[in-house]
Amino acid sequence: MKTQGRVARSTEIVAGSPKSFEDAVMIGFKRASRTLRGITGLRVADQRYKVEEGKIVEYRVTLEVIFVLEN
Repeated sequence: MKTQGRVARSTEIVAGSPKSFEDAVMIGFKRASRTLRGITGLRVADQRYKVEEGKIVEYRVTLEVIFVLEN
């Protein structure tokens, strides 16, 4: 009897939102979900602010998206 394991891969994406870091994560996740199948997890690798004229104008996140490779 053969045992099958799972193999996963991760890819990094950057997403931004004018509202919040949480919104940026959701935007990135929704966009990744349109292209990647089998997403099993996310890791916020970095958070940054975009500043213009002394004001925060965008919240940016770098996400590590983990997904299972298909057979």
